[in-house]
Amino acid sequence: MTNMLLLLDFSGGELLVIFLAVFILFGPKKMPEIARKIAKVINDVKRASEKIKNEINEETKDITKDIKEIKDKSTDLSN
Repeated sequence: MTNMLLLLDFSGGELLVIFLAVFILFGPKKMPEIARKIAKVINDVKRASEKIKNEINEETKDITKDIKEIKDKSTDLSN
């Protein structure tokens, strides 16, 4: 997962190069349309990653709760 996040980590210079390449390839008339599509994709990816993160957190809450209960029971038995 960390490798995927690093893949999406762009600095200002990299974004400038990408912007210039898109500008040269498609011209200024298509830039607003392309920018909207890119923004939509980025928002969709963010939403999807948040959903996945929330699902993982919900599942681990149950597991953590079970582990804590077992730990508390074992502590009570040893006293």
